[in-house]
Amino acid sequence: MDKLKPKLFSVMKTYKKEQFAKDIVAGIIVAIIALPLSIALALASGVTPERGLYTAIVAGFIISFLGGSRVQISGPTAAFATIVAGIVARNGMEGLAVATIMAGAMLIIMGLLKFGRLLRFIPYTITTGFTFGIAVTIFIGQIKDFLGLTLHTKPIETIEKLEACFKSITTINVWALLIGAISIAILIIWPKINSKIPGSLIAVVVAAALVKLFKIDVNTIGSLYEISSKPPTFQFPAMNLTMIKTLMPDAFTIAVLAGVESLLSCVVADGMIGSKHRSNMELIAQGTGNIFSSLFGGIPATGAIARTAANVKNGGRTPIAGMVHAISLFLILVVLMPYAALIPMPTIAAILFIVAYNMSEWREFVELIKKSPKSDIIVLVATFSLTVIFDLVIAIEVGVVMAAILFMKRMADVADVQSWKYIEDDNTDDDLSDADNIRLKKVPKHTLVYEINGPMFFGAADKFMNISLDSHVKVVILRMRSVPAMDVNALHALHNVIKACEKRHITVMLSHVQEQPLHMMQKAGFDKQIGEENILDNIDNALVRAAELQKSLTRHQAS
Repeated sequence: MDKLKPKLFSVMKTYKKEQFAKDIVAGIIVAIIALPLSIALALASGVTPERGLYTAIVAGFIISFLGGSRVQISGPTAAFATIVAGIVARNGMEGLAVATIMAGAMLIIMGLLKFGRLLRFIPYTITTGFTFGIAVTIFIGQIKDFLGLTLHTKPIETIEKLEACFKSITTINVWALLIGAISIAILIIWPKINSKIPGSLIAVVVAAALVKLFKIDVNTIGSLYEISSKPPTFQFPAMNLTMIKTLMPDAFTIAVLAGVESLLSCVVADGMIGSKHRSNMELIAQGTGNIFSSLFGGIPATGAIARTAANVKNGGRTPIAGMVHAISLFLILVVLMPYAALIPMPTIAAILFIVAYNMSEWREFVELIKKSPKSDIIVLVATFSLTVIFDLVIAIEVGVVMAAILFMKRMADVADVQSWKYIEDDNTDDDLSDADNIRLKKVPKHTLVYEINGPMFFGAADKFMNISLDSHVKVVILRMRSVPAMDVNALHALHNVIKACEKRHITVMLSHVQEQPLHMMQKAGFDKQIGEENILDNIDNALVRAAELQKSLTRHQAS
């Protein structure tokens, strides 16, 4: 059972000073990795650089303290960049704070209601589609800074940004392109030289030094934003009912995205250290972390797979490492944040290009298109396209609805009602060693037996209408061993069949009714209508009862 207890409280029972030393080292290294990423993701999200650090500090500390994973590292991630930028553009920072608080509350409720396992039911095609879509939107959003373009408008939508970049291509800054190219080269080559020091940090230092020493004319963070090294302070946003209604879809998307990405990161981490996370406690921690992140000027946070993996690889094995990572970033914010003004914007763009590439999962996207059924491809491409053309909210909503409809269609297609006579006419080579094989059963005269296969729900309820009610039929047996579930629509359709049979003096029996359909029948009083004696444990008992009814009917007619 998934306990609602933070992992920190469990691991501290056997915590040793040797592990404490490893956790400190891992936490500091992860903080160094998180520094340029937090700044870059904040800028990609349309907010000032320090807000990315506020998120990693506040949410990172709280989620590690309360979380259900031993090694999860949380903070700003690329998955939120486009949706956060859209909220900020439409509703400002207060709107973002309200949406994040609402999302946090939703996550806490999900955890308390034990929804941790339910989030895994979001189809892989949807998560792959919107992940690839987010990567494309991040890439397009950084073209301007990478090329040093001067745009004549301030586009918000992704397609508008791409169009504006094409129109302004003549304003390209060759020096910006050069700095961006050098930064990408460092990001690609450096990990092959040294895996301990993050390539993003080296790229930032080298590019900033080049721009400063040679006085290269490119935009820097300091030339576009006011840098603050102040610690995060508490600010409760003004909110009203209208704002809450407007931001509800955005809040829901943030909550689902935070939940899915965090739990996926937990699963990856479990595989790396041989542990098992507490999914519901992780949701509660993510919700609490996001609420406090927004109250202290941050943006939405979630579990970061890359930073979590770095934590594990450097010896982190308890939530202490995540808390050290947050404390280290706080010290960096207070002491070194003014130097962030020197970072060139093309370098930030280059870092985000690499982030977009790494998160895109383009190989999985192509593989799914090659090997998936058409229905799954439709959901995949639709989710990707809607993410790029519109936004993540619409993409997830439409994707989930499409996936649900297509799934119901598949279930309706496999649900079937067939008579034994129909099956016996089939020339397939059945396994006659199976005691339940229909060919080995003797069916009394004037009796029809129907095998019902698959879930019976509103999409397949009309299949009951395939039952024959000819005048010579006296008994109809419905064999339901292969019906795992039934809804009220199917029960209503079955009720209509029973009524039609009663008019023709036909007795209807049910055999081998599974738990869920039987419970539904009993709750609706259907078992009383059909007669409890006509609900049999297995087909053999049903056939015996049908034979007895036939004998009784024959004696009655003879007399």
